[in-house]
Formats: sequence, structure tokens, C-alpha cells
Amino acid sequence: MTGRSVKLHPRTHAVRSDLADVRLADQVFAPHYAAPLPRRVSRPVPLLAGRDGEPVAELAPGELFEVLEIAGDRAWGVAADRGLVGYVDAGALTA
Repeated sequence: MTGRSVKLHPRTHAVRSDLADVRLADQVFAPHYAAPLPRRVSRPVPLLAGRDGEPVAELAPGELFEVLEIAGDRAWGVAADRGLVGYVDAGALTA
């Protein structure tokens, strides 16, 4: 990586202060990067802005969710069909 990191919107780019999507490594610096793990939504589930935040969308069964982190009962990643980043109930995802 050369030059400075750019500021990306966290709602549409999987970047946090501690972790970023490896596909963004050429745009931002993060202490850790994660490769997305594709999972399917198994039941209707809200996509939350924060771990315990407000819903920003409702994901439908069959939608692709790219998991970047699972911590406790929450998964953080990208709702690929919508291009939105957020948290979902990890129990609502299947391989």
C-alpha cells in the first residue's frame, strides 16, 4: 500500500477501527483484515447499524451475507445484494 488511507463510509464499506474487509486493503489501513465468508440468510433478520444498534434494513431468506467477524451471537459483514454493512443475528445464517 502506498500513500494515505482514504475515508470510506462505514455503512457501505466494511471498515472499522480494528478490522476491515481484505478487499479494501489497497484503500485503507487497518490493524487486521478479514476475508469474507459467504453465508445465506435463513430467516428474515434485521441488519443493524451497530452491534445493538438500530435496524437499517430487513434481510430476506436466501440473501447473501458476507461474514467478516462473529462475536457472540452477532455477525458483522456485508449484505452483498444490498451493498450495506452491519450486524445480524449469527443464528440466522447458514452455509
